Amino acid sequence: MSDEIRVIPVTGLLEVSAGDDLAGMIAEAVDLVDGDVLVVTQKVVSKAENRLVDVDPNVGHKQIVEGESVRILRRRGDLVIAETSHGFVCANAGVDLSNVPNGQAALLPVDSDRSARRIRDALGHLLGLDLAVVVSDTFGRPWRRGVADVAIGCAGLRPIVDLRGTNDALGRELQVTEVAVVDEIAAAAELVMGKAAAVPVAVVRGVDPSWFGNGSVATDVVRNPAEDLFR
Repeated sequence: MSDEIRVIPVTGLLEVSAGDDLAGMIAEAVDLVDGDVLVVTQKVVSKAENRLVDVDPNVGHKQIVEGESVRILRRRGDLVIAETSHGFVCANAGVDLSNVPNGQAALLPVDSDRSARRIRDALGHLLGLDLAVVVSDTFGRPWRRGVADVAIGCAGLRPIVDLRGTNDALGRELQVTEVAVVDEIAAAAELVMGKAAAVPVAVVRGVDPSWFGNGSVATDVVRNPAEDLFR
């Protein structure tokens, strides 16, 4: 456990367009050190990876949502709760109209874990640092109002810290506790990003070194349907 964790907004990043060297832009915008966790919003990753599509004004984005869904769980008016090919269950299959040009929608990266690995590898090559990268997005939460940022991709970080078999503060053995530290990091980073502040990247500094390692949001965090009591 770290004594202190700092969350640092990365300001001054230029507008990202398709094909841009996102890692290079980040490297020029912030001074990083070994052990930093870089949190990058899905929106700028999708822009760099050319995951923006045109929206037909006659039908809206409904057809796009259908195309990005592998299963529709619920519908209410224009809202669709859908499962994506990644295994994420979210509103409108992650299709987002905010912070993109009028008439366009942003889709989730094809493979958010791979996106995180590419950024991490590029920054490691440029800077010679051992970093972790998290790709974050805003999700609603069942049975709770409001939204929070969660991780949809990561590289260089163990998404889940398994505390089963360890003892709590009173010496009792923990039986089921697994902490989704990758989501906690994403949510902490969003506190300095905001939704309209044009800060798409943040650095989380002081993360416990034992959390570093290999892992995948898609396979490690997404609950297996066989273990899901609500599907």
